[in-house]
Parts: sequence; structure tokens; C-alpha cells
Amino acid sequence: MAFLLDPNLAYLFLLGGFFLAMLAIATPGTGFLEVLSVISLLLGGIAVYSLSVNWWAILLLVLSIAPFVYAVQKPKRELFLAISILLLVIGSVFIFPGEDGFGISVSPVLAGVVSTVVAWFLWLAARKAIDATTANLAHNPDGLVGMTGEARTTIHKDGSVQVGNELWSARSEHPIAEGQIVRVVRRDGFVMIVENESNSST
Repeated sequence: MAFLLDPNLAYLFLLGGFFLAMLAIATPGTGFLEVLSVISLLLGGIAVYSLSVNWWAILLLVLSIAPFVYAVQKPKRELFLAISILLLVIGSVFIFPGEDGFGISVSPVLAGVVSTVVAWFLWLAARKAIDATTANLAHNPDGLVGMTGEARTTIHKDGSVQVGNELWSARSEHPIAEGQIVRVVRRDGFVMIVENESNSST
């Protein structure tokens, strides 16, 4: 079991565990990814328990999950996706400090190559998850109720609103100016009944 204490191998296990966990969040399925994630994290955890670690780096790894979950729920959240990937990469690379207590124990070449590949795959997986969510909403208008969007025209007796990547006919009880953020409160067939988001949040 001594080979598990190699910082390079432990780095791969830990990064792999969080990577698989994020893939499972983006593309939930049979539970296979979740099982692999737990196994990988347990193997990496042996090194965390036995070696000197930067606890702030572990905190970054844990925090990387929250913006990722938020990013894959709706479109136009690429900034949160980028933050999540950045936290994951930094946290995993710096988790094992160098012999002098500074720097890193992980091979810079290994960290660079693996981090680039993981970041690229996570970005693609998250984008596909967002696209799938948007496609499902397009085929299920009921799923739009409660979501926010943008008024593309002045909305009152009629108008149009963009929710996700789709443009819908809309109307409201009170006039809403073009460009305002609106919330879908119900639907009437394929017409979305909306209200000004600032009014619905008060």
C-alpha cells in the first residue's frame, strides 16, 4: 500500500474522484460514475491521511462542487463553471506541499497535462448537460413555470420572452418594458404568463 503515498498517484486519485463526481452530477445515470468516484476518493484519502497536506487546497476541492452544480442547472452560467474548474485544478495541484512546505510535490508536467484534459472534459460535459436541460424545457412548457427570462419586446396583451435558449409568446397583467427580467408564473397553452421579476420577488 506504500505506493498509494506517492503524491503524484494520490493527486490522480483525488482529481479523478472529484472529476467523476462532477461528471455524475452533469450526466446522472446508473450510479457507475458515483461508485468509481467514491473508490478513487478513498484511495486518494489514504495519502491525505498519511502525508502532509494543504488544508486550504482540500477546501478549494470541496468548494468546487457548488458552482459546478449551479452552472449545470441553467444556461448562461459559464462564469460559475469556469470558477468551479479553476478551484478544482488549483486545489488538486497544491494539495501536497513540497518538501520545504511550499510549492508542490506533484510533477508540474503531470499536473499541467492532466489538469488541461480534466478541464476540457468537464467543460464539454457541463455544456452538454445544459443543452440537454434546455432541450427538455423546449419540449415541456410546464418546466418553464417558475423560471426567469428576458422580455424581448414590450409585454402586456402580447409580446415575446426568451427563457433559456427558446423564444416564447408571452403576456402579462401589467406592461413590462423590453429588456426587463421576468418570471414565468403560469402558461396558457404555448403562451407564457409572466410578471416583472422585481415585482415577484417582493
